[in-house]
Amino acid sequence: MHSFAIRQLVEKALYTKQLTPDIEEQINSELSRLGYISEVDYEALELLMSEMDEGRIKLVPSVR
Repeated sequence: MHSFAIRQLVEKALYTKQLTPDIEEQINSELSRLGYISEVDYEALELLMSEMDEGRIKLVPSVR
């Protein structure tokens, strides 16, 4: 059973209005682990990209 982890990570980014390197890494890891994307997660990622395009979500650079 799928837990929609990607959707939950997107919700975190929407709530904080930031896509942090940690959230981005977790999304990528989950995509790699699953090997596919559910419709719910796809729609969440579409929303995240749309919000970023509109400037409502800030991409936080990694600090190294």
